[in-house]
Amino acid sequence: MREYIFNSWNAVMDDKRNPLSNIPDLQTRHVVMQILAWMWCIIFSMSIGSITIFAVSAVAHILFIAGIVLTVGTFELAKRNPSAFNFASGYHSYGRGRTYTLWRDKNGNVTKVPMDPNDPGGEHE
Repeated sequence: MREYIFNSWNAVMDDKRNPLSNIPDLQTRHVVMQILAWMWCIIFSMSIGSITIFAVSAVAHILFIAGIVLTVGTFELAKRNPSAFNFASGYHSYGRGRTYTLWRDKNGNVTKVPMDPNDPGGEHE
């Protein structure tokens, strides 16, 4: 029984197993799943006869599905581009780095200009 419930859930909710897997774009699949969730919210709230139930159910579905999509998107980004999570290089980008700054001349050539080692950096210091 447990396996039946698990497989039934995946047949509907897993975007790689249900017919929505034919949609190549993850964001489009997300929107379609949201629309289906709102439809079921309306159906259940109308069967109960309360607009309050619809509001609670709609918000719950939006948060639940958005959380799933954000998690899957994060996992996909980590799988395809793990360097996107490389935060060890420091807070500042190259343009605001503390060791040098980038200078672009009229021709578009970029040069590294060393900063004063005693400069604390930052706009408000």
